[in-house]
Amino acid sequence: MNINDALNDAERTFRQRGIPTPRLDAEVLLSHALAADRGFLYRHGGREMNEDEAEAFAALSVRRCAHEPVAYILGSKEFWSLSFEVDARVLIPRPETEVVVEEVLRIAGEAGKKGIDILDAGAGSGAIGIALAAELPRAAITALDISFPALLTARRNARTHGVEGRMCFICGNLCESLGGKFDIVVSNPPYIADKDYEALPEDVRKYEPRPALVAGPEGTEIHAALIRRGDSALKRGGWLVLEMGAGQERDIEGMFAASGLFGGSRCRKDYAGIPRVIMAQRKEA
Repeated sequence: MNINDALNDAERTFRQRGIPTPRLDAEVLLSHALAADRGFLYRHGGREMNEDEAEAFAALSVRRCAHEPVAYILGSKEFWSLSFEVDARVLIPRPETEVVVEEVLRIAGEAGKKGIDILDAGAGSGAIGIALAAELPRAAITALDISFPALLTARRNARTHGVEGRMCFICGNLCESLGGKFDIVVSNPPYIADKDYEALPEDVRKYEPRPALVAGPEGTEIHAALIRRGDSALKRGGWLVLEMGAGQERDIEGMFAASGLFGGSRCRKDYAGIPRVIMAQRKEA
């Protein structure tokens, strides 16, 4: 079988199995099996695959037909132009989370401080904290996660990108394990409501860690906990920056207002036009 035939067969099979991006996934997996870039597939579409290559591609395709996410099959996912090791112990970084990084960088730039202390609460693979460390060489980043295996993954990713020495890794629940206070607390917390879990795509529901997805009955329980603990985790004038799900902004705005700890909150939309980030500054007094 040549490359073109293999791609066409895989695309057809993936489409029949309800894979939302059948051609793209076929190309990415075949590129991985051949240890080549996707351009190679187009330049050498008539090239016959040897037995080892065909078997490797078949094995990858079987996993994708079972709706295993491509990122877990490959063992990596790009975020902020950096490659992150991922597996089923950590949530796969999403492109929309990059707007969270953008907002933290904006806040850090406006603060104008030489050094800044940042907490990444619920760090997972470390994507947010490591991206910030790469962009803010004078920042000290603390990565906090309740999952020890997730923290090990985050630490390996930090080492890969040369920022491990400026990061601290703590296994704990939100802000309970921390003695110090931060200029910025940032989090992509679980924000799926219990009732919405079964409606998630099969790729997500079957493979990604439920505790990193589901917050509780309302979907905003972790946001509420982080807001309540703003007094113990944030310096005066510090910022809390949270990712959120579609339609949650009004509830979370109400939480910020009711806490009495923060000035007015504001939202930022992602590039699909969905309100994605909500942030507020702790009052100075």
